[in-house]
Amino acid sequence: MTEAKSGDTVKVHYTGTLADGTQFDSSRGQEPLEFTLGQGQMITGFEEAVIGMVLGEHKTITIASADAYGERNRAMVQQVPRTAIPPEIELSQGMLLQAQGPDGETLRFAVADFDDEEVTVDGNHPLAGRDLTFQLELIQIA
Repeated sequence: MTEAKSGDTVKVHYTGTLADGTQFDSSRGQEPLEFTLGQGQMITGFEEAVIGMVLGEHKTITIASADAYGERNRAMVQQVPRTAIPPEIELSQGMLLQAQGPDGETLRFAVADFDDEEVTVDGNHPLAGRDLTFQLELIQIA
């Protein structure tokens, strides 16, 4: 049977869970995820797991946080004055905010905490510092 290799475009169904069993994402019930192996489109551990799979194969893998979204970086958690947030935005814990960086790049932050004076924002990816388990099914190799 043909194995998936670097350069192949593949379609994969997946379900991602955390160590406590909480599901954080899934392609089930929708179109499978399509990407080209070897192009760095996916987190490293995910792509490495698909390489060598054969059509129809099922596999469960756990990806350490270092090979997924990295460890949490405390420097990415900052406090900003409440006045830096437009007053029409009603803050809530966990809400996502965007800002423009000095080089014009879009920065994304989650609101970790806030009061009338300060807002604590977290620029880490929500899955940073978490080991991720994926159930994979290779649907297509092209």
